[in-house]
Amino acid sequence: MQDNAGMKLFALNSNPELANKIAEGLGVELSDTTVHHFSDGEIQINIDQSVRGKDVYVIQSISDPVNENFMELMVMIDALRRASAGTINCVIPYYGYARADHKTRPREPITAKLIANFLTLAGANRVITLDLHAGQLQGFFNIPVDHLLAIYEQADYLKSKNLDKNVVVVAPDHSGVKNVRNLAELLKAPIAIVDKRDKNRIDPETTSVIGDVEGHKCIVFDDLIDTGAKMVDAAAVLKQAGATEVYGVATHPIFSGNAVEELKNSELKEVIVTDTIQIPAEKQFDKLSVVSVAPIFSKALSLIYHNQSVDSLFNKNDNI
Repeated sequence: MQDNAGMKLFALNSNPELANKIAEGLGVELSDTTVHHFSDGEIQINIDQSVRGKDVYVIQSISDPVNENFMELMVMIDALRRASAGTINCVIPYYGYARADHKTRPREPITAKLIANFLTLAGANRVITLDLHAGQLQGFFNIPVDHLLAIYEQADYLKSKNLDKNVVVVAPDHSGVKNVRNLAELLKAPIAIVDKRDKNRIDPETTSVIGDVEGHKCIVFDDLIDTGAKMVDAAAVLKQAGATEVYGVATHPIFSGNAVEELKNSELKEVIVTDTIQIPAEKQFDKLSVVSVAPIFSKALSLIYHNQSVDSLFNKNDNI
């Protein structure tokens, strides 16, 4: 790792655990800042040291509470701009509102674009994020966006557990086929698709699987787990189709609503996520495994700080 001593690295409140790991990987201390929430919900931020002319990196996931965490980030950007920071780089491990990336009905907002506008207008110079729900979100910005991938760490974890043997990588619906094919290439495994055609819960008895899963271990792969319904239903369908074991793999553990109970009581043998979103103690369970993405961000921030290409973080496979 190169010398990153001149970097200013700040963490807000969404995921201090990940921020500390990133700082450790960079070999720097987190810079001091004070974030205060008033009783009416207003946010005050004080930067406790000079940032004049410095390259500043702010780590904040736009996760639950989404609007509060986003507003913290906006206030921080404004504070840094007024303190004459040289560059303001937003490190957003989980980009909330990413699913609102297009209109599905009349008179509907494209909120993901609105978030991009806010970040740019506030004064951000760059965004570094990971596993966007849709890659085209990068085009919503008129500033550089570094879109990192967790798939290599996820594949390494699966290989370390010998889950690349006799395995099929499964898309829980048709929209996830591209990502599933990428993971399958890394594991040298075939793919399958749960033939889910609407947004309602599915019946394992009547839903078909495209591809051969009988007698195989199955890895259901998605970018996020929100309510858990899609992952849980896919596991039930695969077991009905003859899969021996089913594992759920996703990047972002949103775990909203009754997700934890759904996952705990499902056919899934293990649920493997990353730490882009901090999982509170009450949402952790025995089947849950967490792969850290801190090394990805540490390497990326060091390369960006030294004005070097981030190409080395990616496999040269053109499909990924």
